[in-house]
Amino acid sequence: MNMDTAVEGIRVGAAKYGKGVYATKPFAEEELVGQVMGQVVHDPDHGSEYCIDLFPDCSLEPAAPFRYVNHSCSPNCQLVHYDIEDEGRIVGAEIWLETTRPIAVDEQLTIDYAWPANAAIPCGCGSKACRGWIVCKEELNRLPGVLTMETATAEDRELNAV
Repeated sequence: MNMDTAVEGIRVGAAKYGKGVYATKPFAEEELVGQVMGQVVHDPDHGSEYCIDLFPDCSLEPAAPFRYVNHSCSPNCQLVHYDIEDEGRIVGAEIWLETTRPIAVDEQLTIDYAWPANAAIPCGCGSKACRGWIVCKEELNRLPGVLTMETATAEDRELNAV
């Protein structure tokens, strides 16, 4: 079976930037879409377009189809972490993609990458709430030249509708 289509209810298809993950069935709010599988990398210097930070010095390089879940400043999904316990000890963990609102057939599944300010790149998600950068909301004001309600003067707010 093609890994791009190995999870029931979703498909990988063309997106604005490369590939994206789309619903092939309706999803309810807080529904688990699927487990994010991949390779765990224990290297503080590891980074890629797809890696998900798990802990300090540890990341997950997700396999398809979930490696193609794109960013949105108004996401309809989130990654959730579940510990696996055995007799009260944590012996493993799982990462799942979960919806945050109902999702229609053919709608693209998205998450907020929430990258740190030092890794921020310009955002093109197209959301009405787009921050302009793929960055954690709490670190947006750390980007040089970015106006937020906290950093903008009254004149800035009037001119830029911040």
